[in-house]
Amino acid sequence: MDMTWLGQIGFALPLGLGAIGSALGIGAAGRAAAGAWAKEAREGKQMNFLYIALTGMPLSQTIYGFVLMLALLHGKVYDAAFMSQNAGAIFSIGLACGLGELFSAWMQGVIGAAGVRAMSEADGKPFTFTIIAMGIAETVGLFACFFMFLMLPAAA
Repeated sequence: MDMTWLGQIGFALPLGLGAIGSALGIGAAGRAAAGAWAKEAREGKQMNFLYIALTGMPLSQTIYGFVLMLALLHGKVYDAAFMSQNAGAIFSIGLACGLGELFSAWMQGVIGAAGVRAMSEADGKPFTFTIIAMGIAETVGLFACFFMFLMLPAAA
């Protein structure tokens, strides 16, 4: 039975799941930023632009998913005979990377949301620590992409 279709789904998973995670993370941090800006405006304070950085950080996992998708589409991996023989591996690599990107981006946004809240209550002081914590979540996404890239079938 030709399982090429399974490998083809594996091509899309890193980008698709990474984008879902980025959207969830951006949504979490963006909602917190909007609330903090409303509070600052109500109090007559200048609205903090740094919330934009915390809101946008989860976007990078979409890029990592795109990079792995391109790696899967490159060379012999895209060859029909090779893909048919390695469809399960390609699907598994795509799924593992995609889930790593999804949860990394989502949790990065949750950390960013907590950082926005902390910054709004402490005049922006926790920004550096928030970036560090978000960077740790970012590392999970980098590892997922890099380690799954290393697992590509040998002929790739």
